[in-house]
Amino acid sequence: MWFHVSEPNSYLAITGVNIDTVRIAKKAFVRPFQKVTKFSITPFDFSLQLQAMTIEKLEFLLPAVFTIGPDDTPDALRKYATLLTGQAGDVSSQSNSSGRGHVQDIVKGIIEGETRVIVSGMSMDEIFKERKMFKEQVIANVQDELSQFGLKIYNANVKELHDTPGSEYFAFLSRKAHEGALNQAKIDVAEARMRGDIGEKEKQGLTAQQISKIEADTAIKETERKKDKATAEASFSVRQQELNMEVQQATIKAKRAAEARDAELSKDVEKKRAEMELERLRAVDVVKSVIARETQEQKADAAAYTTKRTADAAEYNAQKTALASQFTQQHAADAKKYETQTASDAKGYQQQKSADAAQYETQKSADARQYSTIKAAEADYLSRVKKAEADFITAEKAAQASFITRKKEAEGMLEMAKAYQALSHVMGGPEGLMQFLMIERGVYGDLANANAKAIQGLQPKISVWNTGSAGGDGAMGDPTAPLRNIFQALPPLFSTINDQTGISPPAWMAQMPANAPGPSGAVAARGNGHVIGPKKS
Repeated sequence: MWFHVSEPNSYLAITGVNIDTVRIAKKAFVRPFQKVTKFSITPFDFSLQLQAMTIEKLEFLLPAVFTIGPDDTPDALRKYATLLTGQAGDVSSQSNSSGRGHVQDIVKGIIEGETRVIVSGMSMDEIFKERKMFKEQVIANVQDELSQFGLKIYNANVKELHDTPGSEYFAFLSRKAHEGALNQAKIDVAEARMRGDIGEKEKQGLTAQQISKIEADTAIKETERKKDKATAEASFSVRQQELNMEVQQATIKAKRAAEARDAELSKDVEKKRAEMELERLRAVDVVKSVIARETQEQKADAAAYTTKRTADAAEYNAQKTALASQFTQQHAADAKKYETQTASDAKGYQQQKSADAAQYETQKSADARQYSTIKAAEADYLSRVKKAEADFITAEKAAQASFITRKKEAEGMLEMAKAYQALSHVMGGPEGLMQFLMIERGVYGDLANANAKAIQGLQPKISVWNTGSAGGDGAMGDPTAPLRNIFQALPPLFSTINDQTGISPPAWMAQMPANAPGPSGAVAARGNGHVIGPKKS
């Protein structure tokens, strides 16, 4: 009897005497005629690269990693110990810490079978879009099969799908997604740049408008302030000139008063002197002196008063004229300065706004032309692509139609050749077949009609000439025989030329007989220059 204890990640499977099937324990006494096997329940990673086919007949590689191990329940441990402990074909092993090759083969077969069944009923888009559902379905189906072996799926990781050798489906999808994302990014960047440019120009326009408004308000306020200032300065200048004039008038009045007082004092002095002189001369010429004195006094007072008033008036006029001229010149200068400054500011503002408007219009025109060029190029590119695709499809369909037509014609000719071959055997050979076809298609009748039409309307004309016999002794003995033979040969020759070409010999050489054509079907014969007609019965 031995006492056995398992590790924390292991169990003891005991079989033998007094044990019906198998007993699972962490520690136990092993009696004689009993056997103990230690097995580990540590999960192990199982990697596989499954080649499957979707419902669209698209093949792909499905890399997956499964973490599988015995389920830590009594029933599952008993199943695992009964079915999978030990190595395949070896029941005498005491430990199963490393011999899991047959377990992996069983698990691999289950996973491949269930995964192929699931994938065969799904499309590629469903596998991509429903990745979580696909994973859960694979785990559920595989777990149902593994439960009968006491195994449990602790984790399953389905990696990215790959193309099978010779296939580029996922490569094209990745390229398509990349190009789509790149094009969308370009569109987003262009749209963001467009919004930024438009926003920038709008803000610049609003800023320029606000600045223009503020500048206009400032100019108006400044003009009003300048106007108030000019009015105040004018009032101040007028008041100052009035005060200066009053001061000058007071000064002049004081001066004139002093002069008048001086004159009065002088007059008093002179009066005293005159009185003294009067007293002295009273006796001489009292009346005359008094009259003269009074006259001189009155004249002096009148002259002094006139001179004083004239000087005061001239001085006042000069002061007012100077003040008016100064005020007019000052206000004219201020008005001209303000007008010049306002015109200069308005001209500068107008030029600046015109330049800004021209720049904005030029930029917008350039943007519009660029956008139009881009859109035209894209439209032309799409049109060319669609046209090329349409031309390709049209050419392909035309080629297929021509191929099918020629194929059907060839098949028809082949069937006709077979039929003619069979008919040739029936007719006794190719000659019999040819005669049958000529009779069937009426070739003999057509030939007879053609021959009849060819000789229809012919009027044969036969000329028979008898030139005599050149043989015999008489001929040889006749010295005129050569000349006679020549003259006998000329009429047939001339007649033949006339019949064939219509040319007659000269009248001095020979005279052709005027022969009328005979009746239809008659044969005219000439003998010794005479026409022989057909015989009458």
